[in-house]
Amino acid sequence: MYFFSSEGRESKNEEIVHPILKEAQVSLFLKREDLIHEYVSGNKFRKLKYNLIEAKSLGFDTVLTFGGAYSNHIAATAAAGKLVGLQTIGVIRGEELAKNLAHTLSENDTLRLASDNGMKLKFVTRSDYKQKTSEYFLESLKKEFGLFYSVPEGGTNDLAVHGCKEILTPKDEIFDYICCAIGTGGTIAGIINSSLAHQHIIGFPALKGDFLSDEIKKYTDKTNWNLAEDYHFGGYGKINTALIEFINTFRKEQGIALDPIYTGKMMYGIFDKILNGTFTKNTRILAIHTGGLQGILGMNKKLSKKKLPLITI
Repeated sequence: MYFFSSEGRESKNEEIVHPILKEAQVSLFLKREDLIHEYVSGNKFRKLKYNLIEAKSLGFDTVLTFGGAYSNHIAATAAAGKLVGLQTIGVIRGEELAKNLAHTLSENDTLRLASDNGMKLKFVTRSDYKQKTSEYFLESLKKEFGLFYSVPEGGTNDLAVHGCKEILTPKDEIFDYICCAIGTGGTIAGIINSSLAHQHIIGFPALKGDFLSDEIKKYTDKTNWNLAEDYHFGGYGKINTALIEFINTFRKEQGIALDPIYTGKMMYGIFDKILNGTFTKNTRILAIHTGGLQGILGMNKKLSKKKLPLITI
């Protein structure tokens, strides 16, 4: 599939210039995976690549996956499926969203994008959603939709981790630290697997809880990594005015947009660690921009209702 060819898919490393970095004598570059594609960007491109190639090779014409109402993975799967000629189905958490679908799509940019790209949306109760990996639930979906290739919530599986190994390239050998935001753990696992002996990987979880280490260990035997667990801002999808201000200032000074769920928290954490002296002089850091910018619109609607500052688009 031409869309997943390597041509034009190697992202550039962009240097971040800032007084804090100059004072600490630390260099920081941002790998612009967000520029791969407007909607199938960053780690979503990497995770979907080999899964959709596999779906095609096995003769499937439909891909089914799972996600919440603001899932980057849902939006990316719909867009990628359309690009490569696969039908897509999204099983969405929250049956109440189906009561007035027209209103839901008018209010939710993520689901509207998925629908506009041809994805069939099936809304299920939160209790049913918890059973999404059970054989019974999957069989009920097959009875409803026919045969499909299933991709897990967030996209993480062996093929996704294999795709994420391609994030790092030979030109990245010069870096001492690689920093990555974490949702389900697949992206950082791929990066860890392709990292070199002198490199250390730092993951910045977007979720509360200590379960991610075990998830990552399912996909890698390497030990050159750790998690920075103090920058989730209260949990998945939660932000505050300090993070909003950081994201907006970063956009103004660097000309680079960060999403509030993943990359914004990661970059905030990196700068905080630099200020706290975590990195020695002459350390070279590479941070991975995993995309997800489509989610800013939905977050701004939430912020507006709470009468909080908005994220600059």
